[in-house]
Amino acid sequence: MTFEFTTAGRILFGPGVVRQVPETLRTWGQRFLVVSGRSAERVRPLVLAIEEAGLAPRLFNVPGEPTVDDVELGRRLGREQMVEGVVAIGGGSAIDAGKAIAALIPNPGELCDYLEVIGQGRAFTKPPLPFAAIPTTAGTGAEATRNAVLSSTRHRLKVSLRGPSLLPRLAAIDPELSYGLPPGPTAATGLDALTQLIEAFLSCRANPMTDAVCREGMSRVARSLRRAYTTGMRLTSCGDTSLTDQEKGARGDMALAALCSGVALANAGLGAAHGLAGPIGGRLAAPHGAVCAALLPHVLEVNLHALGIRAPGSPFLDRFDEVARLLTGAASARAEDGLEWVRSTCRELRIPGLATYGVTSEHVGEIVADAARSSSMRGNPLPLTPDETAGILTRAL
Repeated sequence: MTFEFTTAGRILFGPGVVRQVPETLRTWGQRFLVVSGRSAERVRPLVLAIEEAGLAPRLFNVPGEPTVDDVELGRRLGREQMVEGVVAIGGGSAIDAGKAIAALIPNPGELCDYLEVIGQGRAFTKPPLPFAAIPTTAGTGAEATRNAVLSSTRHRLKVSLRGPSLLPRLAAIDPELSYGLPPGPTAATGLDALTQLIEAFLSCRANPMTDAVCREGMSRVARSLRRAYTTGMRLTSCGDTSLTDQEKGARGDMALAALCSGVALANAGLGAAHGLAGPIGGRLAAPHGAVCAALLPHVLEVNLHALGIRAPGSPFLDRFDEVARLLTGAASARAEDGLEWVRSTCRELRIPGLATYGVTSEHVGEIVADAARSSSMRGNPLPLTPDETAGILTRAL
């Protein structure tokens, strides 16, 4: 048995830990680029806390999923301001943008020199600036991954910067930051985390360390995703911002599950759901988490059927059964029970099909061809045929 296991340099987890971030930043330097999502208001308390610590933050907003152009703008601003570190607070988009900007500021050349697929995929020659990741959603686990996913509108693809140096120096996961998350983003990000946990557990690159964090993460999603979703619905409908202890516990479970998913995928890889999600997101304005949620039950169904036909003795079939036991809590559960749990959860959380985002049958051939080149496909339990991959897309419409 041979494997590698890496994660963020330092992880802070728990309610209120975001208040410890400014003191850490003081050991890194004076001037910081603070990368956020579209809402500057949500990050204002952190920016004020950084200023009160005697530091100089400069805010940079990324309005959606990060593009190559967004990152180029951020790198230019960071260099002009001579920043000594980067802090990203927001969902996976803000964190991936911050991660990429921190890596690119000290490194020479063009962004495309370092991008996979559409670029040269070169390794960074200089270490990134110190980087802190602070998630406000519970989904992508980007605070513990060593890649940054960017969209290239010119190529109509999502591609990655990748390398161990992209791991954040500090990951601060504060469940309080997700308390007010509406039901739609709660569902999409939570099912993205579950997809990552299941795909890493079923990956051909899984190892005992990733298995442990996947089991922990799946158990927490199983007991808390629905409660977190209904909490979001209640807050949206009545405007009451107070949470019960059980609702806070559910948000904490989901925050930890998302962290587990990032740790797992960084070390074990993913599978067909993420292999397909990249090309879909590159072509259409489709949110990554929602796309993964729409694909998940169909990816599991097709993989299970393919294993039964082509590899009936595969140990991955036992892993499907274990996923079912973790999700249902039933000791006698089998793979099909786990599939039904996923299907019913997607229905309850009102996950729409891919057609909602403009995916049609005419896109299937191109998406299948692009997915075949995705690094995520290499982690799938077995290679899928083009017809099987197309079948996943057709069912997910």
